[in-house]
Amino acid sequence: MIAKHTILVVDDEAGIVDAIERMFRTKYNVLKATSATEGLKILDQHPEPISVIITDQRMPNMTGVEFLSKTLATRPDTTRILLTGYTDVQSVIGAINSGQVYRYITKPWDTVDLVTTVDRGIERFALSQELKEKNQALAEALNELKTLDKAKNDFMILINHELKTPLTAILSFTELLKEGRLDDEQSLCVNRIYKSGMRLKHLIDDSLTVISAETKTLKVKSKPFSCTELGGKLNSDVLSELIRKNQKLDLVWIEKKVIGDLDMISGALSRLLHNAAKFGQEGSVILLHAFLTSPHRVRFSVSNHGSAIPIDLIEKIFNPFFIDENVMNHSAGMGLGLAVCQSILKAHQSRLKIENTQFGVEVSFELACL
Repeated sequence: MIAKHTILVVDDEAGIVDAIERMFRTKYNVLKATSATEGLKILDQHPEPISVIITDQRMPNMTGVEFLSKTLATRPDTTRILLTGYTDVQSVIGAINSGQVYRYITKPWDTVDLVTTVDRGIERFALSQELKEKNQALAEALNELKTLDKAKNDFMILINHELKTPLTAILSFTELLKEGRLDDEQSLCVNRIYKSGMRLKHLIDDSLTVISAETKTLKVKSKPFSCTELGGKLNSDVLSELIRKNQKLDLVWIEKKVIGDLDMISGALSRLLHNAAKFGQEGSVILLHAFLTSPHRVRFSVSNHGSAIPIDLIEKIFNPFFIDENVMNHSAGMGLGLAVCQSILKAHQSRLKIENTQFGVEVSFELACL
């Protein structure tokens, strides 16, 4: 059952107080006072919300405006209505302009006007309470986001130290074992340990890159470098995938210097080329094309011949850890590749763009150039 709103009626004439009570007692709880002092006492003793205060202006010892002013500190959201004679209008204009009074009604009042005004005052109070609750919920949500953000930063520290430190020791001792005299079975086991350790290292590094970019702590060492320098930085995984699928890589460079972190950009390009080869058709050509889009912007595009990506998945595949086995044909991986590329490019004030073409898929991004 919805609780009734409460209104307080203050007037030094008991007959007027009783008349107003009879008008509203079926819809609202009505509190009555025949002086401003009594009204203040009721407010002190009544802890529940009071939606509307109706008070007369001319009362002994304290005017209605003075009374309403005293209620502001304890009842800031309450709607205030002032009853006044024609001769008192000028004296209450200041109170209306300062926001102490929602509306004034002249005596003798029109019953319909008074009822409508009180009903609207109740609605105004209810809306203010709803707004306050929503603001409180937003404040709590903001605090929760701040807590989550701190947890994310703490997690990054945890990965960076508590996981990378023991992993470094594992990889170091594994390399030492590989230099010793091992039989075939021991060599196989050590190589598998090392390979798994390196895979874990790449996952940790990728996670750190994504988190650092999101927290704006990714350190980018930007400097001018030639586009052709990227060709010499492509990693061996790209070449291995090209050989495995009997594909060719067609590089079309431009004689321009771009501005960015060479290691990061080459790493992102290597990932894009590896994806293009992985999802491209066997025996096809993978194209890496760099060209000017404006005097100071170079676009790098990587395209392949293969299956198109459904439109509804294009945005999702940028999300960390997104894997769609049926569409993306992943056999292994954590779904971080494109998320890492996107994080690197965001740190360079750029972003990846994926488009389906007539023959396959094109992924591109732009960088500033000299």
